[in-house]
Amino acid sequence: MEDENKLSIYRAARTIKRKENTLYNALRSIHDDSVFVGEISQLWPELPLLANLRCGLWYSPRFDSTCYFKSTDGHTNNWSFNTSRLNLHVAHLAGQKGGCIIVDSTRKGKRFPDSMSKTIPIWTCVFNRAIVNHRSRMQDHDERAEGVSSDNHESETSDQRAENTRQASHEWDSSLHLPLWVSKTERASIEERLEGWTKELEASGADIASLASCLKKPIRPLWISQKTVIWLNEVPDHGSWDFTPIILVSASSSTGVIQHRTTSEFSWNYIPGAGDDEESWARGLSPDLFWKNVYDIINSGPDTCNQKVANMVEKDRVYCAQRGQNAPQVTLKPPKSLNSTSDPSCVEPVLSLDNLDIKNDIQFCDDDSTVYWLGTTNIAVGTALAAAYTTCVDCVLNCGRENFSACHLNAESYLHLPIVDSKFDRFSLRNNLASAVNFARLNLRKGKTLLVFCQNGEDISVCVCLAILTALFDDIGTFDDGKSFSETHISKWDMRRRLVFLCKFAVKARPSRGNLKQVYSFLGGGRPSSHTPSTPSTM
Repeated sequence: MEDENKLSIYRAARTIKRKENTLYNALRSIHDDSVFVGEISQLWPELPLLANLRCGLWYSPRFDSTCYFKSTDGHTNNWSFNTSRLNLHVAHLAGQKGGCIIVDSTRKGKRFPDSMSKTIPIWTCVFNRAIVNHRSRMQDHDERAEGVSSDNHESETSDQRAENTRQASHEWDSSLHLPLWVSKTERASIEERLEGWTKELEASGADIASLASCLKKPIRPLWISQKTVIWLNEVPDHGSWDFTPIILVSASSSTGVIQHRTTSEFSWNYIPGAGDDEESWARGLSPDLFWKNVYDIINSGPDTCNQKVANMVEKDRVYCAQRGQNAPQVTLKPPKSLNSTSDPSCVEPVLSLDNLDIKNDIQFCDDDSTVYWLGTTNIAVGTALAAAYTTCVDCVLNCGRENFSACHLNAESYLHLPIVDSKFDRFSLRNNLASAVNFARLNLRKGKTLLVFCQNGEDISVCVCLAILTALFDDIGTFDDGKSFSETHISKWDMRRRLVFLCKFAVKARPSRGNLKQVYSFLGGGRPSSHTPSTPSTM
C-alpha cells in the first residue's frame, strides 16, 4: 500500500509538472525574456548578437550569427577546452566589430548556465594566452632577423623596439576572468589546466596569426542577467574599454520558483530557461517559425495554442515538401494521464492534409541555404535546401535520408548515401564513408567541384567532409589522391587539425561526438582503395 501511495504521489507530481511546462507557458516565457534580450542589445547596437546553440536561438527574432559553447565543458571537475568547438568565427567577429553579445539561458535556477560561467571564460583566456605566445614568437623571430648591429645608435633603437614589443605583450591581459560566484578552489583547478589547453590550441592548427592581427585588444567576458543593475545614463561605449567585450546575456529570470503571470486576457506560468531541450516541448516548432508567427501564437492563448502550433508546423512541412525540401512529418506522443480515461477537452484533433488549406496565412520558414566552400579544396558543405538551389557545382554527395532530384547532374555526378545519426545507428556513417571517399576521389581527380550535404549541414555532412579531407588531402589542404594518408597513421590530433581547418570555413559545423568517433574508426581501420570501395574493419 505504501509503495502504491509513493507511486501515486510521483505520478501526480509528474502530471503537475507537465501541466506547468505546457507549450504556451514555454513560448510565452520565451517571448517575455526576449524583451530583456532586445533591451540589452539596444544598449550596444553596434555589437553583433549571437545565439549560443541551441537554447539561445529562441530568445530573439534576429541574430547576426550563432556559436556553440557547451555547458558540459564548464561543469565542475569536468572543465574542458574542446578543439572540436573552437568558435574561431566568434573571436574574429568580435575583433572586427569591437566585441559581441552572446545569448543563452538555463533552467536550473542559476543566474547563468555553466557555458557562460566557465566554458566561455576558459575559451577567452586560452585564446588570449595563445595570442601572447604568438606575439612573443614573432618578437623573437624579428630579433633574430635583425641580428646585432655594429652601429650603437641602431643597436639602441633595436633594443628599445624589442622592449616596446615585450611591454606590449605584458599589457595583453591573458589572466582568467571568472564571475564572483565561482569558488577560489574551482578557479585554482581551472588555472592549473590553462597551460595544457593553450598547447592543445596551438597544436590544433588554428590560425592564431590571423586572430592576433584581427584582435586589437584582449577578449574578456562580461555577465548580464535580469538582476543586473544598469544605469541607462551611464552605459559605457564598448570602445572605451581596454579589452574586447564578450557580453554574456542570460535571458531568463534566475528564480527557481514557478511564477504565475497574468495579463488582461490570459494567465500562464513563467518557465526559466524555457528554450532548453526543445525536443521535449516544442512539438516540431522551430525558433524561426515561432518568430515569424509570434503574435498569432501568443494571442491564441493557452487553450488553443497546441492546435495553432500543430497547424502551423504541418502547413510549413507541406510548404517545404512542395518546394522539394526534405520535410518529415512530426509525430507526437499522446499525453499521459493519471486515469485511463482522458479528459475530452484535452484531446487534440488529428491533423489531416485533406483539411489543411496551404495559403499564405502563416509566415513560412526560410531555412539556411548557405554553401560553405572549404578553402581551395573544391569541396563545399551545405544543407538540403542549399543543394536544391545550387547549380554551380559539378557533383553532389547526398548524405540525407531522402533522395534528391538534381536535374542538372548525371548518374556519375550524384551519389545518395542515406546516413542516419549515431543515436539511431552507431555504424551508419562508418559503413558509408568508403563509398563517400571513393566518390569524392573519382570526381576530384578530374578537377570537379563537390557539394556534400545533409539535412542541416552541421553534423553528418561535416563528418563526411572531414573523412574526405583526411583521406585525400595533405596537411596543407592540397589534393594528393590519398598519398599522405596511405603513408601516415592517422591520430586523433591529425583528425582534429583537419576539423579545425574545416570549421574555419563552415562556421555552423557541429559534429556530434558519436559521428566523430565513427570517422576516426574508419580512418584508423580502413584505407580507401584507389579503384573500388573498401570495406572498413569492424569496431
